[in-house]
Amino acid sequence: MALPVAFFALFFAWPVAAIVARGLKADGGWRLGRIADVVTQPDIRHVLWFTTWQALVSTALTLLLALPAAYVFARLRFPGKQLLRAVVTVPFVLPTVVAGSAFLALLGHNGLLDQLWGVRLDTTVWAILLAHVFFNYAVVVRTVGGLWAQLDPRQEEAARLLGASPAKAWRQVTLPALAPAVAAAALMVFLFTFTSFGVVQILGGPTFSTLEVEIYRQTSEVFDLSTAAVLTLVQFVAVGAILAVHARTVRRRETALRLVDPKVTARPPRGGGQWALLAGVLLTIALLLVLPLAVLVRRSLDAPGLGYYRALTDSDGGTFLVAPVHAVWTSLEYAVAATAIAVLVGGLAAAALAGRDAGRLVRGFDALLMLPLGVSAVTVGFGFLIALDRPPLDLRQSWILVPLAQALVGAPFVVRTMLPVLRAVDGRLREAAAVLGASPWRVWREVDLPLVRRALLVSAGFAFAVSLGEFGATVFIARPDNPTLPVAVARLLSRPGDLNYGQAMALSTILMVVCAAALLILERLRTDRTGEF
Repeated sequence: MALPVAFFALFFAWPVAAIVARGLKADGGWRLGRIADVVTQPDIRHVLWFTTWQALVSTALTLLLALPAAYVFARLRFPGKQLLRAVVTVPFVLPTVVAGSAFLALLGHNGLLDQLWGVRLDTTVWAILLAHVFFNYAVVVRTVGGLWAQLDPRQEEAARLLGASPAKAWRQVTLPALAPAVAAAALMVFLFTFTSFGVVQILGGPTFSTLEVEIYRQTSEVFDLSTAAVLTLVQFVAVGAILAVHARTVRRRETALRLVDPKVTARPPRGGGQWALLAGVLLTIALLLVLPLAVLVRRSLDAPGLGYYRALTDSDGGTFLVAPVHAVWTSLEYAVAATAIAVLVGGLAAAALAGRDAGRLVRGFDALLMLPLGVSAVTVGFGFLIALDRPPLDLRQSWILVPLAQALVGAPFVVRTMLPVLRAVDGRLREAAAVLGASPWRVWREVDLPLVRRALLVSAGFAFAVSLGEFGATVFIARPDNPTLPVAVARLLSRPGDLNYGQAMALSTILMVVCAAALLILERLRTDRTGEF
């Protein structure tokens, strides 16, 4: 636990505490009254209200559209199912900047709707809600569908034989069994949409702002650190409550049910109802998930002769100090370094948490590992500049600052992926190897590593994809001569002109292809013991 604790203390707790203290301390004392002053401001109350209700509506829409797909993937067998599963998961691993760019190409100026019907929906709440559903669709499909596929269908069939209608059998037998998974998926979607930044930053315009976007605005545009600190505390408390409920729901999900092999529960579609449901799900996936990405790719090809892609090799001396294509290699280099850090830190933490002698304090650290996913990435990024500004940790000019911030987000994915597999390793294998004279290092190398190698590769892939798309913290600490892909896309979108817009679409397409390639590799490595994703 020594290295994971030190890592999260130095690069998470300290930067967050530093920026909160900088905002709430003045003249040697704490300005606690500032909290009430901020949360009672009309514009801040509007931000809090919009953040909450858009997260609730986004969650409801995601459940409404994704639950039928969860059933289709869980209970029906049809050609191309595995490929379609990968297609559904692609939006989840895409950076939010790419998701925002895709819907901007679909709903914005000169977008597909604008060209066909003269309708623009960018800078409207509908664009934000649809983008959130696009991004979180896979969370519901994988989380609920993964459990649904393992529920014994004979229980519902027995209820049907006893006279229950299909609706009543589903409502009284299947739904109570699925309720913990549905609640867990809903809480995860709510968490992601409550802390939304990239989507709202691109599609919300000046009208809509979530807590995360407002923290960014107060920090980088208004330079009001006290307001940003208060909003950070509000978000921290809200996310902590959400994670507490989520942890309790997950525990119920893991212990309340007896599951069967999912291979025996899927059957070919039977009857007109199941065929109609399958067709409806395929149409939803085509319109909601595939169409925005296809429009994004098409917009990147608008210029003749791949003009937007060729323009990425030119340095304009304005937005960037280097050619925009340089961001591709910078992002890959940072993502590789961040993945190595995340796998090291997350792997050690998972090993400590999986130990049979892990005490309550160690198990409590498991919940704290999830906080970087919910605490404002903007706060963490700006906190890096404030806290890591003096020897021996003056890292403001060091390239390692970006991978460290990205690893904070990747490490929880490593822990969540490796922990179930490590806990499943039979301890008697280790004891037998030790009795035969193997050292602890050799026991790990020859017993644990072969069993967890695939989970390790999967966790590394997720850490790589997450690091590649991290935006909230990186936008503060990426140097002008070394922008990452998400930062480059956001900067190009902020500048007027068709060339800048086209280059943003081209960079977004490149980022999408890289993330999709990482996902396809994950699908080949994934096993049922490595978790839902």
